[in-house]
Amino acid sequence: MDPSHQAGQGGSLAGLRIVEFAGIGPGPFAAMLLADMGADLVRLDRPGGSDPYSKNVVARGRPSVTVDLKDPADLAGTLSLLDRADALIEGFRPGVMERLGLGPDVVLARNPRLVYGRMTGWGQDGPLAKAAGHDITYLAVTGALAAIGPEERPVPPLNLVGDYGGGALYLVAGILAGLLSAGRTGRGQVVDAAICDGAASLMAMFSELASQGRWRDRREANLLDGGAPWYRTYACSDGRHVALGPLEPQFYALFRRLTGLADDPDFDHRDDPAMWPTLRLKLETLFAGRTRDEWCRLLEGTDACLAPVLALGEAPSHPHLAARQTFVTLDGTVQPAPAPRFSATPSAIRSVSGPLTLAEVMRRWSGEGSSRS
Repeated sequence: MDPSHQAGQGGSLAGLRIVEFAGIGPGPFAAMLLADMGADLVRLDRPGGSDPYSKNVVARGRPSVTVDLKDPADLAGTLSLLDRADALIEGFRPGVMERLGLGPDVVLARNPRLVYGRMTGWGQDGPLAKAAGHDITYLAVTGALAAIGPEERPVPPLNLVGDYGGGALYLVAGILAGLLSAGRTGRGQVVDAAICDGAASLMAMFSELASQGRWRDRREANLLDGGAPWYRTYACSDGRHVALGPLEPQFYALFRRLTGLADDPDFDHRDDPAMWPTLRLKLETLFAGRTRDEWCRLLEGTDACLAPVLALGEAPSHPHLAARQTFVTLDGTVQPAPAPRFSATPSAIRSVSGPLTLAEVMRRWSGEGSSRS
């Protein structure tokens, strides 16, 4: 087994102590990534709260502690815990942590080195800062949602672009950058990670293309949005699909040669958008002539850049992913293995021995069994 998938106590972030205030969506996902990389995380849950992640993949690698933040004793214990922490993750609406007595001014005054990670949809300020929202609404205002889907209407790309891509990954990057800065300067800071900001940032390349007049504000009219005939999915004779993407001319030429299209002069005009409808129709007919697996036997693994479109249940069995052990099974649940992989400090899904109390975490973080003792 690849060492990056083995349980252990190492990891590139070993020794870092992070407190996660339980939430949903990007906050727990960010915490999962940090825990996989070796950080010592503890999740604070509300008493009697419905925690959808208690036995979920995104809750892996860290214990939970039940605290009532309206109880003076639990609030004092939480503040003491944060005195020993390197970073904090919270995903409440702006002002909630302040009302609880856990705002940045209070916490950073006690622990100036702390990196205070705040995960929201709209950010800590602005006209919509305190409004409700979800991944789809944050994407809608950035231009990202309008660019994704068929010509007829935008389609939400699961919550990958907003919650996880534009939210959790930017929060992780911000926390790690804040920790590097705190290590040099001794000063922590607030990381304001807003999904709308991150999603807009993810659109950087397309903003550049638009400024150059190389992007049309219509779906399925551009190179990477399914408009180009050689960069889209096609249905096969068995109703399953393949993904095609030979963008480079040499890969496109190989695809034509292997599929018998080299002698069709229409495919010489691939860069002419006026020809795209004709080419799409021809490719639809072509792919409908064989099953998905037949096309894979012909083209997968070549520079023609074709792959099967697999359902989530099929993905772990794909030969490449199976060889790399991209998915693992833990407690009967098939789940993605930690990513990325490190040669010297392997990540791992770490075992957790049930819920803890604040006192138990305090003892551990005071040196008993701590990786920083």
